[in-house]
Amino acid sequence: MRTVRPCPGELPPLKCGAERFDISARMSTQDANHALSYLKTRVFTASPQELRLLLLDGAVKFARQGREAMEKKDFEGVFNGISQCRAIVTELLTSVRDDADPVLAERVRSVYTFIFRELMEVGFNRDVPRTDRVIELLEYERETWALVLEKVGRNVAAAGPQSPGAPGTAAAPASRLSIQA
Repeated sequence: MRTVRPCPGELPPLKCGAERFDISARMSTQDANHALSYLKTRVFTASPQELRLLLLDGAVKFARQGREAMEKKDFEGVFNGISQCRAIVTELLTSVRDDADPVLAERVRSVYTFIFRELMEVGFNRDVPRTDRVIELLEYERETWALVLEKVGRNVAAAGPQSPGAPGTAAAPASRLSIQA
């Protein structure tokens, strides 16, 4: 099979679907199917907070893949890794909600915007030290989010299960939605 190399200044061709992840190169087809099945189950059963943690895991993973490809001078690998990381950071950026604390939400968005801009520069310049900074920021964000989930989990466990009518608990608010026949 002949490898097509892009001309200088030209972007490498895009790959789509399972080819992008090239799981088959590392494991048998059956193992790859099991891994994908596990990942689907994990994603579909995760809470929104756990999904955010999974996104951060993916961003770190793809940023590292892009960095490794930079060291090997594998420009297609750099493009794929950094592009995937950038897509995940975009999802993280657009899913920040202002509900609880608008000031905090804006600060978090500014961090993701900075990471996105750095990824754009990394994609163009293939700058390893800059990529290392992006990976460091993503890992820090991931650790922070994992600590938040852990703390929330401890607080929920300490509160224990409470029924809506138990003494000391507020009754659930009545729904404002009504269906009339």
